[in-house]
Amino acid sequence: MNLGVIGCGKMGKALVGGIIGAGICRADEVTVYDTYASSAQAMATELGVTVATGNAELVTRSDVVLLCVKPQGFIEMLAGLGESRDKLLISIAAGIRLSAIEAGSDHRHRVVRVMPNTPALIGRGASAFALGAAATEGDAELTESLLGAVGYVCRVSEDDLDAVTALSGSGPAYFFLMIEALIASGVKQGLSPEIARDLAVHTAAGAAELVLATGEAPAQLRENVTSPNGTTFAALQSFRSNGFESIVELAVAAAADRSRELGAS
Repeated sequence: MNLGVIGCGKMGKALVGGIIGAGICRADEVTVYDTYASSAQAMATELGVTVATGNAELVTRSDVVLLCVKPQGFIEMLAGLGESRDKLLISIAAGIRLSAIEAGSDHRHRVVRVMPNTPALIGRGASAFALGAAATEGDAELTESLLGAVGYVCRVSEDDLDAVTALSGSGPAYFFLMIEALIASGVKQGLSPEIARDLAVHTAAGAAELVLATGEAPAQLRENVTSPNGTTFAALQSFRSNGFESIVELAVAAAADRSRELGAS
């Protein structure tokens, strides 16, 4: 399989690195392009891939093309894909709907829309994808293989992708904010910034790993560490009295609404 990648930012680089590392493609089967030539050249130097002179050349040389381009200017980028036909285009652009990608590429290609997240940079991503009108079950299997090289992947309907964007696509930032707040709170309680950071980061990582390793519901794991009238109980009561669940719900809704706005623009 010849793989093309348009957009050589952090996510494009993470996907290519994972795909090559998993043996799905060899480096000499991957062609990349970015409007910032230095970004494409940096990826070529690090991963051994080939740099194309433009989008049209890249698509011609590829069977599958990862569109790792931001939503702004995405439709204009599609107009420069050339006259090639029947390629598989896999888009990671937030909010850009399948119908817009299909129309923007003049319905010449099969399309899959994906929402990954930044932990793909370390092989711990969480991605969901939806198939376009002409995409096949074989395309779905291939997409699962490509995204599975950098973490967890699931298939959803396109109507669910705005919620996916709000939950897992933007989700890492929510946890980073929580870690920041824990560090600051630990420092206020007298810990050094270094100790507070290490304890907060390892606690967050350990909590997530515990959910994955045990398969238990987060609610049950929470109950397991909450003694009546103990320290954890006091903290959780404070969270609830200050509307923690409502804050999270409103934040996810705001992100989902913004994803829908991007798709409508």
